[in-house]
Amino acid sequence: MDIPPLAGKIAVLSLGALPLSYALNHVSALSYPLGVVLMSALILGLFFLAIYSLSRGDIYYDPLYAVFAVFAFTSVVDLLIALQEDGYVRGFMEFYTKEGEPYLRTAHGIFICYWDGIVHYLLYLAMAGSIRKRKRYRNLGLYWLGSFIMSILVFLPGNILGKYSSETRPAFFLTIPYVLVPCWAGLRVFSQTQAPTCCTFNVVQEEQRKGLLQRPVDLGLIVYLIFAAFFTLFRGLVVLDCPMDACFVYIYQYEPYLRDPVAYPKVQMLVNMFYVLPFYGLAAYALIFPGCSWLPDWTLVFAGAIGQAQFSHMGASMHLRTPFTYRVPEDAWTCFFVSNLLYALGPHLLACRCLWRPAFFLHPPPGSPAHHKKQH
Repeated sequence: MDIPPLAGKIAVLSLGALPLSYALNHVSALSYPLGVVLMSALILGLFFLAIYSLSRGDIYYDPLYAVFAVFAFTSVVDLLIALQEDGYVRGFMEFYTKEGEPYLRTAHGIFICYWDGIVHYLLYLAMAGSIRKRKRYRNLGLYWLGSFIMSILVFLPGNILGKYSSETRPAFFLTIPYVLVPCWAGLRVFSQTQAPTCCTFNVVQEEQRKGLLQRPVDLGLIVYLIFAAFFTLFRGLVVLDCPMDACFVYIYQYEPYLRDPVAYPKVQMLVNMFYVLPFYGLAAYALIFPGCSWLPDWTLVFAGAIGQAQFSHMGASMHLRTPFTYRVPEDAWTCFFVSNLLYALGPHLLACRCLWRPAFFLHPPPGSPAHHKKQH
């Protein structure tokens, strides 16, 4: 897969968030919640108009160019918030975390900002660059979609249900377009045509005739999916306060962060149990029976989702903003880190396998004997 070009114009414009946020931090009107939300909406609107005037042809070609440009700007803002909360910079976004979204100051909020400010930012530049060069970006878009949806599924309910539920400010309503626009963007990404494969009918037929023992990589992935499914179910039961001794031992010795009253870890594990767990079962099925053409796309979506979730969970579990009693004990760091890292890497390996050799998941080409047999 070719490395897409980065959008230099968007990169330059998005970095305008640095001086702008520094200047706004010293505006007295932004010491009130309503002033924060009105100024934020005004800035985003003006930024959109600037992108529209400078890149009208790219937006007409693909409206998602404007979406990625605006989100790239907000990603720089999120990175500033994370760096500020960790003490690396000062005087940039204090007004926003104080009067806009105070829950961004939690350990989980900080690591969501890090992920958005680094991973999402690079994805926005790459996808916008692909649009500018009229290249495909479907795979990048699917990964971003999964990552973005997972952050929303965890962060919004965590804000409403956790200890910060009483500190909801008007800026919270800015998340409404932040949720609706990616839903529309996701539909557009899924509707894009897939990149053509070079797999001939003979290659597809030969690959799909192989048994599971003749595909050791797929066998290893199935074993991983089984263990990951049990791990997902176990952590879900821990969050649900299942009366099992193993659950109590695990939560107190390895992941006390699951007891943190901020609610983000509990929501995260429940999302995993109700959405990721069924996917693991379906993915194992698709690795056994050929022709499941839906798997390559959905592995990218879930790889992005689990990558974002594990990054936030692992970082918040050991961050100083997490109370000491809820942090991972030092003697459990190795077990915690290895198990959670493997949990994050597995879906990425599955996605790489599907993209690397997709023949097993393809439908028989039109005109092949197998294709006519399915039709009749």
